[in-house]
Amino acid sequence: MPEPRTGFGARLQAAMAARGPLCVGIDPHPGLLHAWGLDDDAGGLERFSLTVLEAVGEVAAAVKPQVALFERHGSRGLAALEKVLAAAAGAEVLTIADAKRGDIGSTMAAYAEAWLADGSSLAADAVTLSPYLGYESLRPALDLAEQTGRGVFVLALTSNPEGASVQHVGGEDSVARRIVRAAAADNAAARDSGELGSVGLVVGATVGDAPARLGLDLAGLNGPVLAPGLGAQGATGADLRRSFGSAFGRVLGTSSRDILKAGPEAAALRDAVARTLEMVAG
Repeated sequence: MPEPRTGFGARLQAAMAARGPLCVGIDPHPGLLHAWGLDDDAGGLERFSLTVLEAVGEVAAAVKPQVALFERHGSRGLAALEKVLAAAAGAEVLTIADAKRGDIGSTMAAYAEAWLADGSSLAADAVTLSPYLGYESLRPALDLAEQTGRGVFVLALTSNPEGASVQHVGGEDSVARRIVRAAAADNAAARDSGELGSVGLVVGATVGDAPARLGLDLAGLNGPVLAPGLGAQGATGADLRRSFGSAFGRVLGTSSRDILKAGPEAAALRDAVARTLEMVAG
């Protein structure tokens, strides 16, 4: 019988300590493929993604494939994603599938099996989830992630203007605050054992003072916070410190386009990672 896998939270915490708090997005946008001299097809997608993985896998805490940009190429695009996930697993690079799945009942269970089950060709170390059918609708994924030593990142406070119309509703008892509390409750067992929990949250790096205004206890989450928006979207390390305060040490900043535009040369991509890490460190 195989040994139980160390929980995702603990593995991510170790990777952040060793390499720094940065996740590099693998976002094969058509414009980037063109800039790299690649065709906008499954072959170009695969070459782009594996080049990024090989270049940054040893210097970033995790990589985050943007699933939609693979899905737009249909089955061949998903086959390319499978190869990227397998290559990352072989290189022991943590992967976060940015799929933003959310549904109910057996459909949510099927999504969970696709992204979190042992033996699935799409299984990543963690997956992003959307809780807007109710946090408990995610239970099949939350439970399977715990069983397989994987993790989830639940959307809590995004930086797009439209997000406030849902996430900020409720004032002192906002939707976002309820999501944070629910995730913290799921991380309670890890807290008791002294480990970082594997139920993380997505909180945009450009949300400003919204966490404080909404009374979000991100320090009490005892889980990682994925913060997209470094670089091209304008967020800096100073912004992360102001927004996340005492939770800053558990924040995994994410940069995609600002790093990827430095490619396709591996050395240039690694230099872009180094500059971003230096900016986060302040």
